[in-house]
Amino acid sequence: MCVGLSGKVVKINENTAIIDASGAKREVSVELLDELEPGDYVMVHAGVAIAKITDDDGDETDALMDDLLGKGV
Repeated sequence: MCVGLSGKVVKINENTAIIDASGAKREVSVELLDELEPGDYVMVHAGVAIAKITDDDGDETDALMDDLLGKGV
């Protein structure tokens, strides 16, 4: 099973971006995505942004991860 992490793009530097994933800042590769801007939401796997998602998708993913990790109790 693969697990993706959703995050909001904070800053873009050529082929990388800084994302905010539930308050944790991470640098990820964005070479697979076109037309990415700060404020966009992405799904990240293994340090690579693999898809652009909506903020609702991100909220749903975060809630599911909280439930899986026992934080939603």
